[in-house]
Amino acid sequence: MTVTEKLAKWYEKNGRDLPWRVKGGAHGDPYQVWISEIMLQQTTVKTVIPYFDRFLKRFPTVRKLAAAPVDEVLLYWQGLGYYTRARKLHECANILVEKYDGEFPPDREKLLKLPGIGAYTSAAIASFGFNLPEAVVDGNVIRVLTRLKGWKEPVSSIMDRIAAFAGELTKASVCPADHASAIMDLGACVCTPRTPLCTFCPLNRECVAYAEELTEIIPDITKPKKEVKEGYVFRIENEKGEILLRKRTEKGLLSGLTELPWNTDKSFPFDADWEITNKKVRHVFTHFDLTLTVVRTRVSGIPENSDGFFVPPEDFKKHPFSTLMQKVLKLLPAEE
Repeated sequence: MTVTEKLAKWYEKNGRDLPWRVKGGAHGDPYQVWISEIMLQQTTVKTVIPYFDRFLKRFPTVRKLAAAPVDEVLLYWQGLGYYTRARKLHECANILVEKYDGEFPPDREKLLKLPGIGAYTSAAIASFGFNLPEAVVDGNVIRVLTRLKGWKEPVSSIMDRIAAFAGELTKASVCPADHASAIMDLGACVCTPRTPLCTFCPLNRECVAYAEELTEIIPDITKPKKEVKEGYVFRIENEKGEILLRKRTEKGLLSGLTELPWNTDKSFPFDADWEITNKKVRHVFTHFDLTLTVVRTRVSGIPENSDGFFVPPEDFKKHPFSTLMQKVLKLLPAEE
């Protein structure tokens, strides 16, 4: 029995039941595949499921998503982080409506040209959404394939080799969509990063890492050291008890979101009687760790040269905040 045949047999009995997945072929609604794949970037399956259900209930189709204000899309994305993903979803939905009548093209090259859809996501939509023989290579797949072959080199240096092997297995499969799901599930549930369940793996006889006891060192994923940043986040209150917020307009990770003013140089935005509190918020971004100290003051009006606006705390729920800002907001009652 070949590797792909063993995977297919294992998946039939052990594959996960997920709200964006079907077994036995294409999903039937590439839109749901797309939404799930974008949400799953940098986010766990367990975290994504309730967000996916809520998002699909509000935006069940490409057209519904395209017609919605981007601020509402960000509001429904709140808590998932990496908000550029939500803005790209909205942008992509509008292009799909304008250029493809609200449908996804069953062509990976055309998918690649859409906003926010790169090599991985285009392969996922093609495979899961249309059952096309496109190899879907994520972290789980990389771990399974490198252990299977016993490849000890840094993953970043052998991605072409990994992609080629993934492609060979995909082309040998009877159902590309099920094959992609099978190898992902094997990596997520059996061939785990630590203490993999090798004795229960359907591929253990073919696995070089298992035979040579190399599973603890394969794959070799070298992560760069993160930069550490510190700064202030400003709780600016007026005489009505309202808090000064601002909306980020510049491009970047948090663009379009509402937030309290903050910085990473520990400077003050204007002259005032500032109180540096002992309240701190730590948040981990992809490339750096951030710690913000809460600094507070009271003012009689909107400060000069400020791009902010005052909002009563009970109205915060109407605004999209990043995960970082949600952590900050939890401290506000303690600052009264």
